[in-house]
Amino acid sequence: MQNFGRFCQKLRCVCTPPTSPVRCVRSVGRARSTHCCVSFRPPLVRERYVARNLSTADHRTVKSDDGSRDTDPFSLVGPQLKSLINDIHSELDGHLVRDSELGEMSKYYFDGKGKALRPVIALCVAHAYNIHTDRLDELTLKNQRKIALISEMIHTASLVHDDILDHAETRRGKESVNLRFNTKKSTMAGDYILGVGSKILAGIQEPDVVEILSQVLADLVEGEFMQLQNKDDEGERFEHYLNKSFNKTASLMAYSCKANVVLSGGSKEDVENSFQYGRNIGIAFQLVDDLLDFVSSADQLGKPAAADLQLGLATAPVLFAARKFPELDDLIARRFSQEGDVEKAFRLVTESNGLEETKELARKHCLKAVSALDDLTESEYKTGLVQLADTVLNRLK
Repeated sequence: MQNFGRFCQKLRCVCTPPTSPVRCVRSVGRARSTHCCVSFRPPLVRERYVARNLSTADHRTVKSDDGSRDTDPFSLVGPQLKSLINDIHSELDGHLVRDSELGEMSKYYFDGKGKALRPVIALCVAHAYNIHTDRLDELTLKNQRKIALISEMIHTASLVHDDILDHAETRRGKESVNLRFNTKKSTMAGDYILGVGSKILAGIQEPDVVEILSQVLADLVEGEFMQLQNKDDEGERFEHYLNKSFNKTASLMAYSCKANVVLSGGSKEDVENSFQYGRNIGIAFQLVDDLLDFVSSADQLGKPAAADLQLGLATAPVLFAARKFPELDDLIARRFSQEGDVEKAFRLVTESNGLEETKELARKHCLKAVSALDDLTESEYKTGLVQLADTVLNRLK
């Protein structure tokens, strides 16, 4: 196999544009915000809300290095994220009758090295809509944090099952769970994580929320089946890819947002807007993920570069490249299974505009996500959600 490094070096600039176009949308969204609660809310309600629900003894306010208020979404919900992994460990341990290898395996990927993107999205959306609807009680926030915790558990369980199906050897720079233990035990560990997450979900005692998040599990399974299929028609092929991306990645983000806005007491429009935010952020995230498979090193990704091609998967960069190089169609149809297919596909992608077109499509989905926030009351959390679109679009790993 050719050395992919020389292609990666040439293409790193694709992931680092000078300025993200998403930022220009923020002022537009602010101008169109018309929710009636803005005029009647006491001016210090946001600060009181932050102090009551997010402050800790050593973190009374969220500020940047220059002393101004920090709207970085990860900082805004930092106090609630701080104990998230420990809380998940406690839940996984607490449902075991006795100590066993199952406990160790189920906690293996909960090591604090993940991006925590899903709980950050869920929590920022929760706080933004709590302010929007004046739902500022502690029970609501407690249940919304459970949604964030469950979202991370569902995501991690899906990683366990993905690594089993893909015969992965590494994950986040360390030995994969299926390699360290074995396939059968790893499968049960993934199922156990989902089982504990489902029990936490039932404890919220909100039937609508249970129904909403249950859809995520159905979508994940459907997404895995879709990944096994190929479409011959170019139009159907791209639609199939985007639908698969929703099911495997964006569904969890979209429905977590939806669940937390239901808990906030949001209107039907609020619930739909939050869903569209999560949906578009999720699809953009997957598009960038597929782009990074071509331009980032294995060290940056924590997994082998060009992994998707080696698994026989035609992602957005390949599908865009096939428009310029129709010879890719045969490679896609046989899932890059013949000797030299992976190298040839990689080279043709780098010689096309496939990477740039993928980045542009991700940008469009980020813009749609930000537009879904237009009618949301202004707050640090809304600004953080806009900033999160920038983060997703311009990430390097």
